[in-house]
Amino acid sequence: MMSNHDANDQVAQLRAEIAAAAARMVAQDGADYGTAKRKAARRILGEAQANALRDALPDNAQIEEEVRQYHAVFSAGTQPARLHKLRTIALEVMERLEEYHPFLTGAVLNGSAGEHDDIRLQLFADSAKEVQIFLLNKNVNIEISESEHFRGPRHDPVETVSFLWHGEGVHVELYEQHDLRGAKKQKAGERPVRADIAELRALIATEHTEHTEHGNE
Repeated sequence: MMSNHDANDQVAQLRAEIAAAAARMVAQDGADYGTAKRKAARRILGEAQANALRDALPDNAQIEEEVRQYHAVFSAGTQPARLHKLRTIALEVMERLEEYHPFLTGAVLNGSAGEHDDIRLQLFADSAKEVQIFLLNKNVNIEISESEHFRGPRHDPVETVSFLWHGEGVHVELYEQHDLRGAKKQKAGERPVRADIAELRALIATEHTEHTEHGNE
């Protein structure tokens, strides 16, 4: 008979295996975390077991760490430059939209961005329409969709504008001004959930210093 300790070890091992498989899908194909997680679970456990063993599914933080490790092993020569490019473009867009309190979030912020990742921003304005008109007046071609609210599915989704900037995809979630306080309080472990313009500038400067130091070794 399997002990609770053995059962917990087995679940942890399954979770790690699913996270690694999901991370490959994210890094290689640009799959989103939720889709990759479910596909990896079905591939490893089979359809019936994947539905029954939902506790074996890894959380996004575990998948993110596996994506980071994947890049370190398989794309160490190209991923840092790709990440720097995306962060630099994100900063430029944020500076153009500075009056709307822009924040960078997602893979470009946490450092796991690769070939298939886009830039994800959050803005806080009096109205979504105001930001849309601002972009259209700058001759930016936008597409409008919806994204889940950062507070979770219990809250209404938010309008999202998507466009290309220097050939890179940018997705901007449009929040109301009163959401800003909650956004600043939100944390995910030790890693920041979002970064404002000053924080992104500091991150890019740190990144440049580390690259220079490695280059001089």
